[in-house]
Amino acid sequence: MKKYFPGPSATTTAAALALTLALTLTACSQEPVADDSPGGALSHIHGLGVRGDTLYVATHDGIHTPDATGRPTRVGDRRDDFMGFTVTASGAFLASGHPAPGSGGPADLGLVESTDSGRTWHEKSLGGEVDFHSLDTAPDSTVYGYDSTNGRLRVSPDGVTWEDRATLRALDIAVSPAAKDTVLATTETGVARSTDGGRTFAPGKGQVLAYVSWGAADALFGVDQSGVLFRGTETGSGIRWDRVAAVPGGAPQALTVVDARRLLVATQDGVYESRDGGRTFERRVTVTSGKEGH
Repeated sequence: MKKYFPGPSATTTAAALALTLALTLTACSQEPVADDSPGGALSHIHGLGVRGDTLYVATHDGIHTPDATGRPTRVGDRRDDFMGFTVTASGAFLASGHPAPGSGGPADLGLVESTDSGRTWHEKSLGGEVDFHSLDTAPDSTVYGYDSTNGRLRVSPDGVTWEDRATLRALDIAVSPAAKDTVLATTETGVARSTDGGRTFAPGKGQVLAYVSWGAADALFGVDQSGVLFRGTETGSGIRWDRVAAVPGGAPQALTVVDARRLLVATQDGVYESRDGGRTFERRVTVTSGKEGH
């Protein structure tokens, strides 16, 4: 029989998330560092996306996808540090972050878009102005971005014109696929929830999570700083988080939920996929932790 041991306390998890927030916000102002991971492995993962059955991994060194053997291959020739990354319902890629070292241009990419699965990109808006560390879209294609430099949620109906909304310290955001104005943000005190499109948030409370993803109306998941996966259920008083399992590989770097059964988590030693709602995982890609971590 498999034995389960108690995870870290809520206080410990909150402290770890607070440290991660501080390091993430500090790193935003630093020059990108060239990826030094060995061949066949990835490091510094910032986002995961799926188009059809193909997995895409946003890293410190461009977008990669695994081949049939699990070996990652860079998509296109851009080696930008993609800090925020999401795949829209139409299949377009949206990203943000910093240009590759030596490529010139402003330090912040703003919002960039690819309509050919990451092979080519074009600037959509806010070039040189914003570094979104988390991106998500609502059912009506509204774009939500967490501006890490200013600690602010920004919202756009088309990815071009933007409105500033709530100010908060967050690591990740997720938008309800059923209610375009319901937004979650992971904070050091718990998951903060907005029901007015991110204009205001109820204070974060309850389970402290690092990353959240809402792949379908019945598919809300979060992972804490130690790599424990939780499933969220909306209740009359908010969201209840129930423990599912520990993801292999330690601390998480990214989480993407496709539906109630399929989800992907990047941890310190791999990108893991589950096809049974997070009860079991299979490693899709090998990951090596970078010198400065995520």
